[in-house]
Amino acid sequence: MKIRDLEYFIELVKDKNFSVVADHFQVSQPTITMAINRLEEEYGTTFFIRDHVHHQITVTKIGQQYAQHVRAILRELAIARREIEHAKLNKIRFGLPPIIGNYYFPPLTPRLLRSNLIDKLEVTEEGSENLLQMLLRGELDMALLGSASPLQQPELSVKEFAQYPFHIIMSRDHQLAEKQNLQFADLKGQSFILPDTDFIHEKAFRKMCRLAHIRPKVIYRTNDIHIIKNLVAENLGISFLTELAITPNDRLVNLALVDPQQPVFHLSLVARRNEILSPAKEKLWELILDYGAKEN
Repeated sequence: MKIRDLEYFIELVKDKNFSVVADHFQVSQPTITMAINRLEEEYGTTFFIRDHVHHQITVTKIGQQYAQHVRAILRELAIARREIEHAKLNKIRFGLPPIIGNYYFPPLTPRLLRSNLIDKLEVTEEGSENLLQMLLRGELDMALLGSASPLQQPELSVKEFAQYPFHIIMSRDHQLAEKQNLQFADLKGQSFILPDTDFIHEKAFRKMCRLAHIRPKVIYRTNDIHIIKNLVAENLGISFLTELAITPNDRLVNLALVDPQQPVFHLSLVARRNEILSPAKEKLWELILDYGAKEN
């Protein structure tokens, strides 16, 4: 069995036209035909029904099932190619969301430097959702991820080591700044300044809105937490942030919510389950988990 035959097969399942597939790969149509014939002969079955009168083909049920497996095989082979090429560089592709990178990761830097790991890191800064997909595609070796619920991905090894509640921040001059026992429903009609929708905050925020039965008034979004805090400090609106991103130096009122069933910000270290970690990656994995255990 040739890998190229599998690639022809998947493209034919998608396009259902031998000529189109041949043009896509810049080969002759008989090349595609012979590849499909080889696969069908090897398995003793029919993957495609050819209608020569109407020049159409139909994928059989067996062909559809086989396509599911072939897609998984080609996906893993592509990941393997990327891993092998990257292993030659002796680098660690590491994902770091902005909030975790700004508020959790900096104290780790001296440890990384002492362990000779800092120069091995190739850091990608994206939202946790994007980094999760990059991990699944094999584009990252590991990442620190935030999530609004425990991560459960069979393809990934996940070690959760911290949880942070979501709080409301507002100006010291805000009308609710002195309020005790703040509930999310008390925020009806307020103007929100929030992180962009690709932040984990979005899921948690929408959940709180549903539970409180309010339609939020969102006046501005940005991926820069410092801008959010500055706008909130000017009393232009309030925000909903994980406690991880709030510091005593912010000069803001930081209020916890008393609502039941609140979401929390889960912090996890994540890697692909089937990746055999190099010594440097193992050292990084253990260093981060050790730091997390001591801090939490």
